[in-house]
Amino acid sequence: MSEPETTAETALLRGCLTEDREAQRKLYQLYYGYAMSICVRYSKDAEEAREVLNDGFLKVFTRLNQYDSNKPFKGWLRRIMINTALDNYRHNLKHYHLHDIEEAAPAAESYSVEQQLNYEELIGLVQRLSPAYRAVFNLYVVDGYTHEEIAETLGIAVGTSKSNLAKARANLREALKRAEIDEYKQNV
Repeated sequence: MSEPETTAETALLRGCLTEDREAQRKLYQLYYGYAMSICVRYSKDAEEAREVLNDGFLKVFTRLNQYDSNKPFKGWLRRIMINTALDNYRHNLKHYHLHDIEEAAPAAESYSVEQQLNYEELIGLVQRLSPAYRAVFNLYVVDGYTHEEIAETLGIAVGTSKSNLAKARANLREALKRAEIDEYKQNV
C-alpha cells in the first residue's frame, strides 16, 4: 500500500505546478534515487539511464497538471519513468545491434546458482541483455506486466514476449554460471 503524500510533498507539487524552479529542483532531488532505480533497469548503461531520467522528469514537470492528487505521486512518477524508458527503447531500437544467434540462444540445461549477487552486479547482468530481452524481462519480472500488456506496450506478439523472457532468463543463467566459474578460478 502506498504512503499518502506528505504536506511537504504537496507543497513541492504545488510549487512545480507554478513552474517554481526551486520546487522542481527539490522534487527532482527527492525522487532522484527512486526514479534512477527504474531507469537503470531499462537502460544499457548509466549514461542512457540519466538521459531517460531527465526526459522522464521533463515529462513530470510538463504534465503535472494531469496528475490525480487522490492517488500516490510515487506511482504516477513510476509509470512516467517506465513509459519514458520504453519510449527510449522504441526510439533507439533501430540503432541497437542484434546479438549473434549463438549468443542469443538459450542454454540447453538449467543451472542453479547459489552465489549471492549484490544489486549492482545483478543490474550489470541485466544491462548486458539485448534491449528487447531487457525490456521484456524488466516489464514481466520486475514491474509485473502480463505478456499481453507487454505485447501491446512494445508492439510485439505475445509469443515474442514469452520467447524474449525465456531467452533473457537463459542468458542470465549463463551469465551467472560464468560469474560463478570466474569467482571459483580466482579463489583457487
